[in-house]
Amino acid sequence: QVQLVESGGGLVQPGGSLRLSCAPSGRTFTRGTTAWFRQSPGKDREFVAAIRWNGGITRYAESLKGRFTISRDSAKNTVYLQMNTLKPEDTAVYSCAATSNNLITGNMANPRFYNDWGQGTQVTVSS
Repeated sequence: QVQLVESGGGLVQPGGSLRLSCAPSGRTFTRGTTAWFRQSPGKDREFVAAIRWNGGITRYAESLKGRFTISRDSAKNTVYLQMNTLKPEDTAVYSCAATSNNLITGNMANPRFYNDWGQGTQVTVSS
């Protein structure tokens, strides 16, 4: 089990932007697949976006396409989630997840395929 650390969350006005970061604790993880999920109290965990380190193949939740962008930086050993035009309904705890497997796009949205998880970072969108 590898611990992932998220950062970049906070309070932002509707229409604003945030960039979240995900990095492993004490080791590299520039292999396999890394994803972002989010969850609000009383709601099920929701897939946000995922990226394969090899080739940079991505998948997004259809409802978030165009506003959110996932990317990776091998030199910094970090995966990012750029969130633009934020809405109150985007308020949630955002968690990073990873697996050493090169997931096919059809499996990227399923949290059960990920072995390593971060504790999450709170994103609050409110006026």
